[in-house]
Amino acid sequence: MWLPLVLDRNPYSQVIILGFVCFMCPGMFNALTGLGGGGQVDGKSAANANCALYSTSAFFSFFPGSSIHNVLGSRLTLFLGTFGYSLYIASFLVVNIHPGAGAFVTTAGALLGICAALLWTAQGSLMLAYPTEVQKGRFIGIFWAIFNLGAVVGAAVALGNNFHSEAGSVGNGTYIGFLILTLIGVCIPIFMVDPDNMIRTDGTEVARVRHLSWKHEFYSFYLTLKTDPLILLLFPMFFASNYFYTWQFNDYNSALFNIRTRALNNIVYWLSQIFGSVAIGVILDQPRVRRRVRAFAGWGILLIMVFVVHVWAYFYQRTYTRETITNHPFDMDMYDIAYPAHCWLMIFCGLLDAMWQTTAYWLMGAMSNDPARLAIFIGFYKSLESAGAAVAWREDAIKLPYMSIFTSTWGLTAAGLVLAFPMIYVRVRDHSDVIDEYVDKSLVCSKLT
Repeated sequence: MWLPLVLDRNPYSQVIILGFVCFMCPGMFNALTGLGGGGQVDGKSAANANCALYSTSAFFSFFPGSSIHNVLGSRLTLFLGTFGYSLYIASFLVVNIHPGAGAFVTTAGALLGICAALLWTAQGSLMLAYPTEVQKGRFIGIFWAIFNLGAVVGAAVALGNNFHSEAGSVGNGTYIGFLILTLIGVCIPIFMVDPDNMIRTDGTEVARVRHLSWKHEFYSFYLTLKTDPLILLLFPMFFASNYFYTWQFNDYNSALFNIRTRALNNIVYWLSQIFGSVAIGVILDQPRVRRRVRAFAGWGILLIMVFVVHVWAYFYQRTYTRETITNHPFDMDMYDIAYPAHCWLMIFCGLLDAMWQTTAYWLMGAMSNDPARLAIFIGFYKSLESAGAAVAWREDAIKLPYMSIFTSTWGLTAAGLVLAFPMIYVRVRDHSDVIDEYVDKSLVCSKLT
């Protein structure tokens, strides 16, 4: 099955393979996280593990992740990044057997943060470097659809294994199934084509990743901020991009529903992401519309979705607190009369997430086509995204009020879009200039003279 694809140097084939790497690894992680509390009755271990995960990911994404990528290359970096997902899922199997092993879950989360920083830096660089300028939204949509299909499959496994369960946590079989799939994902990057041998569909070569010294990597960070200071206006948007998961998964899905309904919510959430990413990708890649117009259209759609989702969610959130959930658990079931409206909110949350992530990647891709430069952009993105998630999961671990986490989520997403608008207005052009292809502008200047 894989052999024709891995031998194919077509960018579409390779982004499909890249999607399946994330189908198997981050996809299973998302399926587990989407159950709320990692599928456990008490979500404290999962919240602490996620806090450790995103804390280490924030650090390693900012400098070591992109630097390691630019020294080792995309394929090896992607391979190294997959291992942490297997360890993390195995830790939940261990704690399901030995409930006192919560510290192991936290440690596995911290190690996964390092691996995730490597994987997502390599993934982002490849996904944005392979397409031509008019294909970037399409490639992001293809990747996001395959990646989220992994979470759909994982959630379906969880639903099938726990459909008749009245317990508040998933069984060992669910964790074992997830573990097997992540181990398959570890093997896939070995068979991918080296990016240096790739040709885009328009016949142009993919810019080679320059294996520079560590000193030059520090200098590249400085040059990126110096030559593209408007990237700073995207930082609040980056920070918010994983912050909202905590409320959606732990403070809504885990708080209100029983385990089989949580699994069903998980399926519709990640399934809606497939449609959301493809839909916004088509809008952002409309060939008959100027790129600047498409950028503003994407921004406007996100702003509308932010307020639709959060106004809707507010009417549910005001009906319960941590205290009321503890004293009188909701345990809403899929057959309850109130369930369909609550399920539709999960669908719209999934649409918003996919559109948010796809648009953020597209905006970075609109700033450059160079893998090394994009690796730095992705490093900023994943670092701030992880920092936001670490803060949110820590807030949940120390049991801040649900409403406090919800309102901060709403405020951050709205503020992130408002602050991103000047960057879109000034920086997004109809075409990327040649000089945007290099982190160090002196390299392109010497080639042009």
